[in-house]
Amino acid sequence: MADDRDKGPREGALLVDDELDEKARRKKRSHDYDPAQAEDAANILEDLLDIMDIDADVTIREDGEKIVLDVTGPEAGRAIGKKGQTLDALQFLLNRIVNRDADELRHIIVDSGDYRERHDKNLESLAHREAKRVVQTGRSVSLQPMSARDRRVIHLALAKFEGVMTESSGEGLRRRIQIIPTSPRGRGRR
Repeated sequence: MADDRDKGPREGALLVDDELDEKARRKKRSHDYDPAQAEDAANILEDLLDIMDIDADVTIREDGEKIVLDVTGPEAGRAIGKKGQTLDALQFLLNRIVNRDADELRHIIVDSGDYRERHDKNLESLAHREAKRVVQTGRSVSLQPMSARDRRVIHLALAKFEGVMTESSGEGLRRRIQIIPTSPRGRGRR
Protein backbone atom coordinates (compact mmCIF):
# COMPACT_ATOMS: atom_id res chain seq x y z
CA MET A 1 0.00 0.00 0.00
CA ALA A 2 2.83 2.42 0.82
CA ASP A 3 4.33 1.72 -2.60
CA ASP A 4 1.09 2.72 -4.36
CA ARG A 5 0.87 6.00 -2.46
CA ASP A 6 4.50 6.84 -3.24
CA LYS A 7 4.12 5.89 -6.89
CA GLY A 8 0.97 7.98 -7.54
CA PRO A 9 2.24 11.44 -6.58
CA ARG A 10 5.53 10.90 -8.39
CA GLU A 11 3.79 10.02 -11.62
CA GLY A 12 1.60 13.11 -11.33
CA ALA A 13 4.63 15.26 -10.63
CA LEU A 14 6.41 13.84 -13.65
CA LEU A 15 3.38 14.59 -15.78
CA VAL A 16 3.32 18.19 -14.56
CA ASP A 17 7.07 18.50 -15.19
CA ASP A 18 6.62 17.11 -18.71
CA GLU A 19 3.82 19.62 -19.36
CA LEU A 20 5.97 22.49 -18.08
CA ASP A 21 8.90 21.37 -20.24
CA GLU A 22 6.61 21.28 -23.28
CA LYS A 23 5.31 24.79 -22.49
CA ALA A 24 8.88 26.05 -22.08
CA ARG A 25 9.85 24.55 -25.45
CA ARG A 26 6.79 26.12 -27.09
CA LYS A 27 7.49 29.55 -25.56
CA LYS A 28 11.19 29.59 -26.38
CA ARG A 29 12.70 32.74 -27.73
CA SER A 30 13.56 32.40 -31.37
CA HIS A 31 15.15 34.58 -34.00
CA ASP A 32 12.68 33.43 -36.66
CA TYR A 33 9.87 35.81 -35.73
CA ASP A 34 6.36 35.71 -37.04
CA PRO A 35 5.74 39.09 -38.72
CA ALA A 36 2.00 38.67 -38.15
CA GLN A 37 2.60 38.91 -34.40
CA ALA A 38 3.51 42.62 -34.69
CA GLU A 39 0.43 43.28 -36.83
CA ASP A 40 -1.78 41.47 -34.32
CA ALA A 41 -0.31 43.53 -31.47
CA ALA A 42 -0.89 46.79 -33.37
CA ASN A 43 -4.50 45.83 -34.17
CA ILE A 44 -5.23 44.90 -30.56
CA LEU A 45 -3.72 48.20 -29.35
CA GLU A 46 -5.83 50.15 -31.85
CA ASP A 47 -8.93 48.32 -30.57
CA LEU A 48 -8.01 49.14 -26.96
CA LEU A 49 -7.48 52.81 -27.84
CA ASP A 50 -10.87 52.87 -29.60
CA ILE A 51 -12.54 51.38 -26.51
CA MET A 52 -10.85 54.08 -24.41
CA ASP A 53 -12.17 56.67 -26.88
CA ILE A 54 -8.64 57.92 -27.69
CA ASP A 55 -8.18 59.30 -31.20
CA ALA A 56 -4.72 57.95 -32.07
CA ASP A 57 -2.91 55.80 -34.62
CA VAL A 58 -0.42 52.98 -34.04
CA THR A 59 2.79 52.44 -36.00
CA ILE A 60 5.08 49.42 -35.72
CA ARG A 61 8.84 49.51 -35.15
CA GLU A 62 10.40 46.07 -34.87
CA ASP A 63 13.69 45.88 -33.03
CA GLY A 64 15.03 42.32 -32.91
CA GLU A 65 13.35 40.47 -30.07
CA LYS A 66 10.92 43.27 -29.24
CA ILE A 67 8.07 45.02 -30.97
CA VAL A 68 7.75 48.77 -30.36
CA LEU A 69 4.30 50.23 -30.98
CA ASP A 70 4.21 54.03 -31.27
CA VAL A 71 0.96 55.79 -30.45
CA THR A 72 0.60 58.99 -32.47
CA GLY A 73 -2.16 61.45 -33.16
CA PRO A 74 -4.10 64.32 -31.62
CA GLU A 75 -4.85 62.49 -28.35
CA ALA A 76 -1.62 60.52 -27.99
CA GLY A 77 -0.95 62.30 -24.68
CA ARG A 78 -4.00 60.62 -23.17
CA ALA A 79 -2.44 57.26 -24.07
CA ILE A 80 0.61 58.19 -21.96
CA GLY A 81 -1.38 59.01 -18.84
CA LYS A 82 -0.02 60.33 -15.56
CA LYS A 83 3.67 59.41 -15.27
CA GLY A 84 3.27 56.88 -18.10
CA GLN A 85 0.81 54.72 -16.18
CA THR A 86 -1.57 54.29 -19.11
CA LEU A 87 1.30 53.27 -21.41
CA ASP A 88 2.45 50.76 -18.78
CA ALA A 89 -1.06 49.31 -18.42
CA LEU A 90 -1.53 49.01 -22.18
CA GLN A 91 1.90 47.42 -22.53
CA PHE A 92 1.13 44.90 -19.79
CA LEU A 93 -2.19 43.93 -21.40
CA LEU A 94 -0.68 43.60 -24.87
CA ASN A 95 2.16 41.39 -23.65
CA ARG A 96 -0.33 39.12 -21.86
CA ILE A 97 -2.68 38.91 -24.85
CA VAL A 98 -0.18 38.58 -27.71
CA ASN A 99 2.23 36.18 -25.97
CA ARG A 100 -0.55 34.04 -24.47
CA ASP A 101 -0.36 31.25 -27.07
CA ALA A 102 2.59 32.38 -29.14
CA ASP A 103 5.29 29.92 -30.18
CA GLU A 104 7.92 32.58 -29.59
CA LEU A 105 7.85 35.27 -26.94
CA ARG A 106 8.39 38.83 -28.09
CA HIS A 107 8.41 41.72 -25.70
CA ILE A 108 6.02 44.47 -26.75
CA ILE A 109 6.79 48.07 -25.82
CA VAL A 110 4.10 50.72 -26.11
CA ASP A 111 5.47 54.25 -26.54
CA SER A 112 4.22 57.65 -27.61
CA GLY A 113 6.42 60.42 -28.98
CA ASP A 114 9.55 58.79 -27.54
CA TYR A 115 8.10 59.33 -24.05
CA ARG A 116 9.96 56.32 -22.61
CA GLU A 117 13.34 57.49 -23.90
CA ARG A 118 12.83 61.03 -22.57
CA HIS A 119 11.56 59.67 -19.24
CA ASP A 120 14.57 57.35 -18.89
CA LYS A 121 16.99 60.19 -19.65
CA ASN A 122 15.31 62.33 -16.96
CA LEU A 123 15.62 59.47 -14.46
CA GLU A 124 19.29 58.97 -15.32
CA SER A 125 19.91 62.70 -14.90
CA LEU A 126 18.15 62.65 -11.51
CA ALA A 127 20.19 59.61 -10.46
CA HIS A 128 23.53 61.22 -11.36
CA ARG A 129 22.60 64.54 -9.73
CA GLU A 130 21.59 62.82 -6.48
CA ALA A 131 24.61 60.50 -6.55
CA LYS A 132 26.94 63.51 -6.80
CA ARG A 133 25.16 65.04 -3.82
CA VAL A 134 25.58 61.80 -1.85
CA VAL A 135 29.31 61.70 -2.62
CA GLN A 136 29.73 65.37 -1.59
CA THR A 137 27.74 65.15 1.65
CA GLY A 138 28.47 61.56 2.64
CA ARG A 139 24.76 61.12 3.45
CA SER A 140 22.29 58.68 1.93
CA VAL A 141 19.40 59.98 -0.19
CA SER A 142 16.02 58.31 -0.62
CA LEU A 143 14.24 58.96 -3.88
CA GLN A 144 10.47 59.17 -4.24
CA PRO A 145 8.56 55.87 -4.61
CA MET A 146 8.61 54.63 -8.20
CA SER A 147 7.68 51.69 -10.40
CA ALA A 148 9.90 48.64 -10.78
CA ARG A 149 10.82 49.75 -14.31
CA ASP A 150 11.90 53.20 -13.11
CA ARG A 151 13.87 51.73 -10.20
CA ARG A 152 15.68 49.47 -12.64
CA VAL A 153 16.69 52.49 -14.76
CA ILE A 154 18.13 54.19 -11.64
CA HIS A 155 19.99 51.05 -10.50
CA LEU A 156 21.55 50.62 -13.96
CA ALA A 157 22.43 54.32 -14.25
CA LEU A 158 24.38 54.18 -10.98
CA ALA A 159 25.82 50.67 -11.28
CA LYS A 160 29.26 52.01 -12.26
CA PHE A 161 29.03 55.36 -10.49
CA GLU A 162 32.04 55.51 -8.18
CA GLY A 163 31.39 56.24 -4.52
CA VAL A 164 27.76 55.12 -4.27
CA MET A 165 25.60 52.04 -4.23
CA THR A 166 21.84 51.71 -4.65
CA GLU A 167 19.32 49.69 -2.71
CA SER A 168 15.55 49.34 -2.99
CA SER A 169 13.47 49.43 0.18
CA GLY A 170 9.81 49.49 1.08
CA GLU A 171 6.85 47.47 -0.09
CA GLY A 172 4.47 47.70 -3.04
CA LEU A 173 3.69 51.21 -4.22
CA ARG A 174 5.94 52.69 -1.52
CA ARG A 175 9.08 50.93 -2.80
CA ARG A 176 11.88 53.43 -3.38
CA ILE A 177 15.59 53.60 -4.05
CA GLN A 178 18.21 54.70 -1.58
CA ILE A 179 21.51 56.02 -2.88
CA ILE A 180 24.12 55.17 -0.27
CA PRO A 181 27.73 56.43 -0.03
CA THR A 182 30.37 53.69 -0.16
CA SER A 183 33.17 55.85 1.20
CA PRO A 184 33.33 58.36 4.05
CA ARG A 185 32.78 62.05 3.25
CA GLY A 186 35.74 63.66 1.56
CA ARG A 187 37.10 60.46 0.05
CA GLY A 188 34.57 60.23 -2.80
CA ARG A 189 34.98 61.58 -6.31
CA ARG A 190 37.06 64.68 -6.83
